[in-house]
Amino acid sequence: MTEFNGVAAAEATILAVLEGGPGDLPQSVRTGRVPAHEKKIKVAHYGGYEHFVRIADPDPAESPNPAAAVPVVFRWTARTKMAE
Repeated sequence: MTEFNGVAAAEATILAVLEGGPGDLPQSVRTGRVPAHEKKIKVAHYGGYEHFVRIADPDPAESPNPAAAVPVVFRWTARTKMAE
């Protein structure tokens, strides 16, 4: 699991979009780049972590421009508290 937008520069990345979760999670953190192999993401939010899982890979045929980045959706699953 990776923390959102905590990506090493040399890694192959994908554009990820976070779906669901708390309504006060800022739009600015709902889109970002993660390692291409990533299946889970966690986002620090108000003393805890919001957890998201990858739901499916986009169909390349759906993109009018194959070179364009098609976002991968990660859906909210749970919230956990940060350890003290």
